[in-house]
Amino acid sequence: MKDCPFCLDNHLLKGDVLYEDELWYFTGPDPDDDSNAGMAITKRHVGTPFEINEHEWTALHKLLPEFKQVLDDRELPQGYNIGWNVGPTGGQTIPHAHLHIAARYDDEEMASKGIRYHFKSFRNQRSFRA
Repeated sequence: MKDCPFCLDNHLLKGDVLYEDELWYFTGPDPDDDSNAGMAITKRHVGTPFEINEHEWTALHKLLPEFKQVLDDRELPQGYNIGWNVGPTGGQTIPHAHLHIAARYDDEEMASKGIRYHFKSFRNQRSFRA
């Protein structure tokens, strides 16, 4: 896709590519962000993880420990959050599939609070319709 910042051929990516093969690449922390996080991004332009093929899933499964090690080498975290944002309502701001891998630390204000904590907070409650 011509203006996608995650399609490497467009040369619009912020941050460094720390790993690359024919199916995936891994970025380190965004230069504007001081967190120890990275993203696993499909080389093929697909909008969401629902479009990732079996070959790509298998490769990602094998690569995840390597991506974790990249973050561990920067500063050993005590935990991780790993997740996909899908669609604008789900928080996806770039329509190219990418997996967030965020290191977590015991001394964070939100330590021991997982991803669901934010989704299920009082401010984000909604009524379920039958």
